[in-house]
Amino acid sequence: MSSISKHLAAMTLTAFGLAAHADDQPALERWRSYAGVSWEQAPNGADPVAFAGSVKAPIAGIHFDGQGAAYVSTPRLLSDGAPATISRLDTGGRTGPARLTAFPSLRANDITAPVQTSLRNVLGFHVDRRNGWLWALDLGFVAAEQESPPGAQKVLVLDLASGRVVKCIPLDGVADRKASFLNDIAVDEHRRVAYLSDSGLRSAPDNAAGLIVVDFASGRSWRVLDRHPSLMPRPGVQVVAHGRDVWPGHPMMLGINGIALSPDAAVLYWSVTTGTHVYSVPTALLRDPQTGTGAIAAHVRDLGDVGGNTDGIVTDAAGALYITDVTHNGIVRYDPTTAAMARLASSDGVHWPDTVAIHPNGDLVFTASKLDQHFAGAVKNGDERYELWRLPLQRAGQARP
Repeated sequence: MSSISKHLAAMTLTAFGLAAHADDQPALERWRSYAGVSWEQAPNGADPVAFAGSVKAPIAGIHFDGQGAAYVSTPRLLSDGAPATISRLDTGGRTGPARLTAFPSLRANDITAPVQTSLRNVLGFHVDRRNGWLWALDLGFVAAEQESPPGAQKVLVLDLASGRVVKCIPLDGVADRKASFLNDIAVDEHRRVAYLSDSGLRSAPDNAAGLIVVDFASGRSWRVLDRHPSLMPRPGVQVVAHGRDVWPGHPMMLGINGIALSPDAAVLYWSVTTGTHVYSVPTALLRDPQTGTGAIAAHVRDLGDVGGNTDGIVTDAAGALYITDVTHNGIVRYDPTTAAMARLASSDGVHWPDTVAIHPNGDLVFTASKLDQHFAGAVKNGDERYELWRLPLQRAGQARP
């Protein structure tokens, strides 16, 4: 283990103002644990048969509609064989594999269908409770493809009730078909403006990272803060999970990853996985395509050190920012009113906390699927466990939205 890795693994909460006595931490709950995934329908409530390629179809993203129905992404990064990359999840199932139903249909998720309107490879997506839509950010390429086909990189907006395509916004002009890695999406539901994180992972170590702004009404998109230091992997930082370097000998170089908006959509937040800080910028600057790079960069704020490497982020209705800490297996909370950063909860049972979402009842829910080990090929077929963890924020001293 490198000296940097040892430092990250051993650093104390106090060093970053994150001191919290273990007895004071609210308890994380392993809400659901699935032995793989399945798109089969089993009779009489029996457990369905797991998809044969489950080990290469980990659950990554999760979001809820206004009634609490769950949607998940199974990105086709390890294999293109999964029947769907976006599905509804039956959270009522407590045993066996995750019970999935392709959204909006198997045909809409078919990688042989026209790339401009099919869901090929989705990691980040957003369930829009205001408009009744699902905004899917399609990476474009699937496993084994060296570049995305023309028109495959896109934001596909789907109606939640009918599944019809509301709008397709192509991204070829603002994303690189070889270098881009379209990671996550945050949506201003009132203005119908989306913000996309392009981590540039495929071009690492010289990541072609950037932010992309998408305007639904006009269908226009533009790229900002291209390769800005706040979006790039931080020099000298090694990604550490459960006290070990991730991908020894081939270190993960992942720039901007999680992305979220304040409740009034006036502030955009983002995290950098190969780094330990979170950042923000006023969205008014981003929404004007005429704003110069220098003007935007001058208003980027470093909000401080999370204390570990990060992945997904989300805000609650009160404006608090929740950040997954993959180094310490838990959740860190940032209060924008006091600028206080504090570890809220952690558990040794959590392996790579990924996407984090707020359930309509106010609970915080996140996925944990050992993604780092899956991408390293370290999980054997049949040993995969895809978990949902829950943190009731009311018990954590936060009012439910």
